[in-house]
Amino acid sequence: MNDSLQALAERLWQAQASGVPTAPVREDLARLAGAAGDALSLAYAVQALQTERQLQHGARLVGRKIGLTSRAVQQQLGVDAPDFGALFADMAFGDGEEIPWHRTMQPKAEAEIALVLERDLVHERHTFADLISATAYVLPAIEVVGSRIANWDIRLVDTVADNASAGLFVLGSRPVRLGALDLVRCGMVMECRGDQVSVGAGAACLGNPLKAAVWLADTMVRLGAPLRAGDVILAGALGPMAAVRPGDVISASIEGLGSVTAAFAAA
Repeated sequence: MNDSLQALAERLWQAQASGVPTAPVREDLARLAGAAGDALSLAYAVQALQTERQLQHGARLVGRKIGLTSRAVQQQLGVDAPDFGALFADMAFGDGEEIPWHRTMQPKAEAEIALVLERDLVHERHTFADLISATAYVLPAIEVVGSRIANWDIRLVDTVADNASAGLFVLGSRPVRLGALDLVRCGMVMECRGDQVSVGAGAACLGNPLKAAVWLADTMVRLGAPLRAGDVILAGALGPMAAVRPGDVISASIEGLGSVTAAFAAA
């Protein structure tokens, strides 16, 4: 079993290294899981193998991303909970910093709220108050999701195995205290060179981004890898994602939080 999971992790690793997407992994995971098996747990095992490999190659883990926070996307994939992936320092770009096109894979952009922690989250069950107390500040963010699966032909286990389709992320540069922001009602507009490509609000993220963050904190404790001070949490999309092309400049404005820009180099 472990050799088979290692082989799937290697497929995804090579897809990233070569820039050539691979076929979906869901049939392989279903076959390994068997009739009564848990393919989702195996998908997370594949993700964990890739995370460990990144760490062994000197990568620095800086937080986690939450995916599938949209009810519509959950219904599309037949799930009732989010998923998560790992964030590494070499995935982070500053506001307006040019992103080399070769660093992306089938990229799409989505606007999010990033929470930056100043305390560890180690309880078995967290409350909104725990998350509020543990958050040093929030930033506007653009997640550049990417898929190692060809043509974005994904189901739940495909994206989970593929580190929740994590690619890159861009953080704004003006921190805001959590109390100054209405996380639920804050409106979001994302534009590409001035053309509107996505609109939404905090409520699009599981009804409240804090709900997504609590889910993540509880999940990571259960898995033995609790969130720590300094970690970045990308809480989930505030609106639909938008496809990205070489040379695009994507800007997202979030009410009460300011704006952030992802600038992509020409191919």
